[in-house]
Amino acid sequence: MALDARSAPSPSDELSELLPAVVDATTAAGDRLLATFSPDSRPAGRADMFAAGRRNEDLVLEHLRPALTTMRPDARWLPDDLEAARLPRGEWWVVDAVEGNVNHIHGMPEWGVTVTLVRDEAPVLTVVRQPIGDLTYSAVTGGGAFCNDHRMQVSAKTDLDAAIVATGQAEVGQTDTYRRIGASVAALLGRALVVRAFVPSTFPMLLVASGRHEAFWQYGPVLPGVAAGALFVREAGGTVSRVDGSAWRPGSPDIIVAAPGVHAAAVAVLRDIA
Repeated sequence: MALDARSAPSPSDELSELLPAVVDATTAAGDRLLATFSPDSRPAGRADMFAAGRRNEDLVLEHLRPALTTMRPDARWLPDDLEAARLPRGEWWVVDAVEGNVNHIHGMPEWGVTVTLVRDEAPVLTVVRQPIGDLTYSAVTGGGAFCNDHRMQVSAKTDLDAAIVATGQAEVGQTDTYRRIGASVAALLGRALVVRAFVPSTFPMLLVASGRHEAFWQYGPVLPGVAAGALFVREAGGTVSRVDGSAWRPGSPDIIVAAPGVHAAAVAVLRDIA
């Protein structure tokens, strides 16, 4: 069964009380990245890119990891080998230290810090800080999704041919996934109004949650790239599922988030792409 806002529980006092501290820690991490950002940055090659990316991650994590651990000592930190796997029960901090690292080191503005608390396979609290534009996105399960103080709401569109939809690039080396991405884009080019491709995944998912886009799908997602967006879309009134319409959970091999009015039509296009 797909997840939507109607099935979300009421927000707990515990999570609501935790949220401001997570916002503060995530904002401080974003400020660290902002201090190193230059719109004139142009790396000369892959070695320069990877070195800059590692420096950015280290800069964030040396602050963020101890801060989150202090807040929630029993919550585990998601290791790399579980980013695309089903999570054991319990609480996990799912963090992308530099969501859009490649954008940051190329002088582009679409980057930030994402922090999500996942409990028993469900994202329950999330914060995304985008320093360029001074934007803080936050959501607690059952409590709605917000950009700064503005409540987010998905699109009211009901026709796929009026929809703006997007997908994301797969991890390096996933040849079969590349083929599915190409086939899905070709299929939706004939059905949706506009089809776009993004890196990283969080930003197009926020566009769905804010009603600016109607759907986002991805094959081979990793949890740090989609956990925050899944909660934002659900709390903004949208639907979260696998591309065949079945239930999404951490470790699922694909995901689609959409406005309820176009979800079924998008799934009908994507479900038969093998």
